[in-house]
Amino acid sequence: MSQPAVVEARGIQKIYGAKGNAYTALHEFDLTVAKGEFVGIMGPSGSGKTTLLNLVATIDRPTAGDIHIEGTNLLRLGEEELSAFRREQLGFLFQDYNLLDTLTVRENMVLPLALAKLNPAEMENRVDAIADRFGIKPLLDKYPVQLSGGQKQRTAAGRALINRPSLLLADEPTGALDSKASTDLLESLRELNEKEQATILMVTHDAFAASYCTRVLFIKDGRLFTELVRGAMPRNAFFRKVLDVLSVLGGGATEVL
Repeated sequence: MSQPAVVEARGIQKIYGAKGNAYTALHEFDLTVAKGEFVGIMGPSGSGKTTLLNLVATIDRPTAGDIHIEGTNLLRLGEEELSAFRREQLGFLFQDYNLLDTLTVRENMVLPLALAKLNPAEMENRVDAIADRFGIKPLLDKYPVQLSGGQKQRTAAGRALINRPSLLLADEPTGALDSKASTDLLESLRELNEKEQATILMVTHDAFAASYCTRVLFIKDGRLFTELVRGAMPRNAFFRKVLDVLSVLGGGATEVL
């Protein structure tokens, strides 16, 4: 039995600029992400992948088309409703961490729960559970300046997931990390996806990161180029498949975007 769709986008178009100087970043793009999927988005610089993520993240609005998340049409929400929806349903993980330097790891992670007005006992339980999940319990009373890049990103991931969002949106989450920190983060995300059915949509330029996904979409010139489904394939074999598509698509596996 197939899982229900968390994301359903139909006919998404995004045009920047005005008549005579317009650029179409996405051409009537369709996207479905089922509950429990870990979907990667890849493509050369300027292909439209970050535009797509920003539209799903409600950071930007499409020129045409509809986007539904958990059955809610995002384009019908006012600014206040959109802000509440973003806070309650979406988790965000970016390359630059976005941690508040004046707050400890614990305080950074508690912030979304405080905004949601959870009671203190529930806040403490959730912080302990997510800190265990990402291996950052010994760091809870440290400040971001005292952390390595990998520790900062695992803190950011914990904060993104502490509200138990319907969808985690990740934009180049391993871009600033060394190989060990990247692997640690990706393994944690894989575990969350496999054991807790976390739904993840990740933009990446890195074939190694993409090999952790259950499905990878490749975008070129604002259109779907092709997609790969991992199925029962071992991760190393899937990694090679991703590399094969990238070699045809253009924009190498380690292209910096």
